[in-house]
Amino acid sequence: MNYSNSSLATYKMISPNKTSPRNHVIDTITIHAMAGNLSVESCGKLFAQSSRKTSSNYGIGTDGRIALYVEEKDRSWASSSSANDNRAVTIEVANDGGAPDWHVSDKALSALIDLITDICKRNNIKQLLWKADKSLIGQVDKQNMTVHRWFANKSCPGEYLFQKHFYIAEEVNKRLNNTSNPPQSSTTSSNEAYASSTSLAYKVGKTYTLQSELKVRSGAGINYSIKKHNQLTNDGKTHDKDKDGALDKGTVITCKEVKKVGKDTWIRTPSGWIAAIYQGKVYVK
Repeated sequence: MNYSNSSLATYKMISPNKTSPRNHVIDTITIHAMAGNLSVESCGKLFAQSSRKTSSNYGIGTDGRIALYVEEKDRSWASSSSANDNRAVTIEVANDGGAPDWHVSDKALSALIDLITDICKRNNIKQLLWKADKSLIGQVDKQNMTVHRWFANKSCPGEYLFQKHFYIAEEVNKRLNNTSNPPQSSTTSSNEAYASSTSLAYKVGKTYTLQSELKVRSGAGINYSIKKHNQLTNDGKTHDKDKDGALDKGTVITCKEVKKVGKDTWIRTPSGWIAAIYQGKVYVK
């Protein structure tokens, strides 16, 4: 197969840490966290050290610049799995926040979506699939995204990027399908979300009261996993008397972030995401 590299890469430093050529067609994407706010040059210098025995195909800085470290025709040494790295394009993303979330900048996230779209188009990957299911490794007709934590005792790619996988897949697929519809999940620029059926406005930093017991999720939307009691904050646990992971009716929460998902509105609390307005019904006032 004839491989090419992304024209989006504006910096190139080829690492000696690679296996050439890869022994499998590219059909998987693996996103990694740098675990630090490295520039693409700094990351490239680390990968240039043969003693480190690690690399990735691409890297993305907090400023959104993209670097090529291992050509796509070759296997990078990134995921603690030869089988995975032989079939995956691996991408390291710089972090502008520390553990455990390892947050990445909006510019880096946007560049990541651009890069993955380009990789998929050039390698005939028709759709990006994510189920957050380790048991589906290698079953690319069901899931063709993997994470480092599935192959080694690591937290990579951090909670922020891990929870963004559904969103990343959704955004890439819109581009692959040439749809021009606006994103179904996005943070409002004014940090407010309005319910079309009410005059209610949610604002970051304000407190609101739960009108019923609500499940807490790891991300905004029903596709994200439901948290367990031990995953809530200490304060959240005191408001989960039956220890089922759901915040009790009457709990007062502080709004940290607001997202619209279709016609629904989700609020991020210190413990996680809850549905403030779902299918036209208001659950948080």
